[in-house]
Amino acid sequence: MKEEKFKVINYIRNLVLNVDNNLENFPKKDIEIKNRIRNASYDMLELAYLVNTSTDNDRIHLIEKIVAKIKVIDFLLNMCYDKKIINSKKYVKFGESLDNIIKYLIGWKKSIENRA
Repeated sequence: MKEEKFKVINYIRNLVLNVDNNLENFPKKDIEIKNRIRNASYDMLELAYLVNTSTDNDRIHLIEKIVAKIKVIDFLLNMCYDKKIINSKKYVKFGESLDNIIKYLIGWKKSIENRA
C-alpha cells in the first residue's frame, strides 16, 4: 500500500482497512450497523482527500465534517460493544485509531486557522 504524504490520511486508510478486516462476523440483524460504520469510514477518507485539495475556508468546514463522522463511528462501535458484537480488544483498538485521527485533524485545523 502506498504511503500518503499526510499522516491523517494514512490513519484513515488504516481505519478503513481495519473496519473491513475486523467487522466480518456481524449478526444479520445488525448488518446495518456494520454498513454504516463502513460507509462512514469511506466518507471520512473521501473528505480527507477533499480537504487536501480545497481552499483554507473550505478546509475547516470539511475537517469538522470528518470529526462528525468520527463521532458517529464511535457511537456505532460503542453500540457494537454493548451488544457484544465486538470484544473489548477490538473496541479499544478502534478507539485508539479514532483518537489518533482526531488528534491530527485538530492539529491540521489549528494550523489552517493560525495562517488566516
